[in-house]
Amino acid sequence: MDPDTHNNGHIPTTDKNGHVSWDADTEDHGHIPIIDFSPYSLLKEAVDQEELSPLATQLVQAFSTVGFVYLRNHGIPADLVSRTFESSNKFFELPEEVKEKFTLPLERAMSHGWLHLERERVTTKRPPGIKECFDVRPQVATEKLWPSEDVPEFQQRSLLLYDKCRQLSLRILELMARGLNIQDVSNFLSLHDQMGSAANGTMMRILHYPPVPEHLKPGQIRCGEHTDYGEITLLFQDSVGGLEVQSCEGKYVPAPPIPNTVVVNIGDLMQRWTADKLVSTMHRVLLPKTEAGLKRHRRSIAFFVHPNEDTVIASLDGSNKYPSIKAGRYLDDRLTATYGGKS
Repeated sequence: MDPDTHNNGHIPTTDKNGHVSWDADTEDHGHIPIIDFSPYSLLKEAVDQEELSPLATQLVQAFSTVGFVYLRNHGIPADLVSRTFESSNKFFELPEEVKEKFTLPLERAMSHGWLHLERERVTTKRPPGIKECFDVRPQVATEKLWPSEDVPEFQQRSLLLYDKCRQLSLRILELMARGLNIQDVSNFLSLHDQMGSAANGTMMRILHYPPVPEHLKPGQIRCGEHTDYGEITLLFQDSVGGLEVQSCEGKYVPAPPIPNTVVVNIGDLMQRWTADKLVSTMHRVLLPKTEAGLKRHRRSIAFFVHPNEDTVIASLDGSNKYPSIKAGRYLDDRLTATYGGKS
């Protein structure tokens, strides 16, 4: 987590009508609100502006407390997500020597490609996580960086999903700006107009958690406790659980897979940008608790949203709570801390 920011707030849930409640038992997985995004779904042809205001309020209320939401009826086709998982399965099943041809070069910023098993260590308190991933950055993804010979459909499906996530994230950011009472929403959105180009660090990560090996390092889990670097993250989970989110009392509670939803959470940059109005929450992926679970693969797809690199991050409320910094420099600093070099 960004050492300059901190967590705060209460824990909301939603009732059967989708309304946010602030007094729920944190043992319930309703700890994370489920919000109906249909008023601003990507499938919505005619948007009713009057429906967006309460939706904006719901989002900001949730992001200012637990920092996570589930969105249903978001408009990204479930079939596209499933097909992207299927093509990624084929890639991760390839022999190690084949995948190595697409290894992500950590010495370069804005890299695209494969990150091998146990390469990423998100916390100094645990060994590296039991996962591998493929980072998708269209801005640097030349043809030779795609496994097109071995998995022909991988590139097309990944780029289609990247673009759908880009579209959805812009709608989420617009509603957040409204809920935060940002005066010039259009200008705020323009700070993200280079998404998918070399001038913006937004990246999609396709993750594979293999069956858990018999011998583990002390304290090793699938992904250690961490917060995300950027503004918001969109997360698609398969049916295998394991994700947990920290409550404001410091207790981790499950964030189980809910079919046809996308999980959205606040990252450190957004907490800093909003002077702690919105909170970036610690989360992790635990090991399965059953013998059968230990033998199962887990997959997820995360879309990490960042503003354009030249955006100056200064407190949106004018408080100057944190020193100003350019978004590109901020991301480079965080990546250096994680990998010992840029990624």
